[in-house]
Amino acid sequence: MFSKILIANRGEIACRVIETARAMGVATVAVYSDADAQARHVEMADEAVRLGPPPPAESYLKGDWIVDIALATGAQAIHPGYGFLSENPDFVDAVEAAGLTFIGPSASAIRAMGLKDAAKKLMEEAGVPVVPGYHGDNQDDEHLSGAADAIGYPVLIKAVAGGGGKGMRLVEKPADFADALASARGEARTAFGNDTVLIEKFVSKPRHIEVQVFGDGSDAVHLFERDCSLQRRHQKVIEEAPAPGMTPEMRAAMGEAAVRAARAIGYRGAGTVEFIVDASQGLRPDRFWFMEMNTRLQVEHPVTEAITGVDLVEWQLRVAAGEPLPVRQEALAIGGHAFEARLYAEDVPAGFLPATGTLRHLRFPDGVRADSGVRSGDAISPFYDPMIAKLIVHGPTRAVALRRLASALAQTEVVGSVTNLAFLAALTRHEGFAAGDVDTGLIGRDLDALTHVPETPRAMVALAALAAAGLEAGAEPLQGFTLWAPLRQTFLLEHDGAEIAARLAPRGPGRVTVEIAGSAMDCDLRPGGWWVDDGPARARIRRDGAEISVFGALAHRFRMIDPLERAEAAGARSDIVEAPMPGMVKAVFVEPGQAVKAGARLAVLEAMKMEHTLTASHDATVAEVLTGAGTQVEAGAALIRFEAEEKDAA
Repeated sequence: MFSKILIANRGEIACRVIETARAMGVATVAVYSDADAQARHVEMADEAVRLGPPPPAESYLKGDWIVDIALATGAQAIHPGYGFLSENPDFVDAVEAAGLTFIGPSASAIRAMGLKDAAKKLMEEAGVPVVPGYHGDNQDDEHLSGAADAIGYPVLIKAVAGGGGKGMRLVEKPADFADALASARGEARTAFGNDTVLIEKFVSKPRHIEVQVFGDGSDAVHLFERDCSLQRRHQKVIEEAPAPGMTPEMRAAMGEAAVRAARAIGYRGAGTVEFIVDASQGLRPDRFWFMEMNTRLQVEHPVTEAITGVDLVEWQLRVAAGEPLPVRQEALAIGGHAFEARLYAEDVPAGFLPATGTLRHLRFPDGVRADSGVRSGDAISPFYDPMIAKLIVHGPTRAVALRRLASALAQTEVVGSVTNLAFLAALTRHEGFAAGDVDTGLIGRDLDALTHVPETPRAMVALAALAAAGLEAGAEPLQGFTLWAPLRQTFLLEHDGAEIAARLAPRGPGRVTVEIAGSAMDCDLRPGGWWVDDGPARARIRRDGAEISVFGALAHRFRMIDPLERAEAAGARSDIVEAPMPGMVKAVFVEPGQAVKAGARLAVLEAMKMEHTLTASHDATVAEVLTGAGTQVEAGAALIRFEAEEKDAA
């Protein structure tokens, strides 16, 4: 076994690897960019070495620097985590050329599965079923369009070097093919430096079911399946294991196909074989096809660990150190059910825009596995993926595990950034998901319902008003002097874009009446917290300066308003298009004097590894273009100015 390893990654996966290495008595070396100098993985590791500036191309993608650091610190092996250099065969070659061990598959295995078209040909030869499509070398636009016609719409355009939904476009009719092809190529060129694409048949009721495999270079086993069908923009949101509705026949067929895939390339380490499944007639052994193989540890590996009791990172280290497979296939079994929910800093109502901010408060419930690379006080950086944590729960049945997931989400507290917590909670309540009737289109079909913001309960508003008065923990009643009338005090709160005036009047120690919009609520402090109108509020209150968070079944955010600042100009001007987040302007589609209709594309902003299209909110005429392609902009930067609307003369 190694005595010291270097982890060529950051965030929660770096922390995850460090935890297992520490348990095995293996010392760890962390690397970090300037943005991560105080990060959790840096604090956890035995040693930490600076890489460079925040952009990944100047830090975490500098493979030659990482190899030099490993040699200088005496590390014997490098664990790549996932993302960054984890599936870069040239990096594997450099690691091994330096006399170090790469904790993962061989460079040849990564190359074999790195390009989707070549991988599909290899899988066909190995007897693994593949999706009908075009995987050829001819990348002429007309030829690809003809291939799509032959396959039959709808089709998927996919970057051959893709992953994470980048370089992927769904095309429903021939008229949309050319624009989708150009968009997919542009995103693929930016993300992977390779704009080659393939065309595949789009399955009408697809489920994304993947099989965890593990090999030692000579043999391989599978650790059953995960269902990753809950996706938005082809990115996973909630994963589970095992897949709901899975039959023994289907599991055996998929497991055998995945193992054949791993054996075909002499696979070593942890890998995932992803299948697309046609669930229109249930799960059938003749309705699944190979999609791709991820030659690394997956983000969602904890659900497999939960149902098998296996530490996949421990297996990675043991096999990389020369040990054979720890167990045979017949020794592996499924125990219970597990879910993983990905908690992101993102603005769901604004279209799932990635968010930044300093996490002034972060708390996960006891008894729940939370894989996270951040702590209270850490900042969500615009340079990397905005994941805050993965919440993993396990139960004896799917129904029990789902209830535990809902409870875990309700008890998670985040202050300092908007998150997708409410969206995740809505998914746990979705009738179809609860019944196991899932497919990759579920979120898209029911997006309005899943992102609907319910009316905030009156009791939650009352608790926010109590916090504004400093009474959240039960302080002395409001004090002061009034003549002939009981003491009252008014607090102004902003919530969901609306202003709320709350009038508080004490009725004695721990007893306050809160009046909002003419409706009064009696609030009483009792052992365990506040009661509102003789009912327990069942919520947790957190005040941070002018920001107030009330955590109940959902998190409710309030901001105290200074009455002297109420007249301040509100919001962004409607004639200015601003950058919703820090990023790079990839393209601008308009010019001064051009008339645009509502919904017209104005520009493309690249941020947090994704492209975001900015559109016109109303019919207008462009007055100025204030930016250009290749420009790095901050959140709130003015990009385009419209001509001001003329008002009728009085």
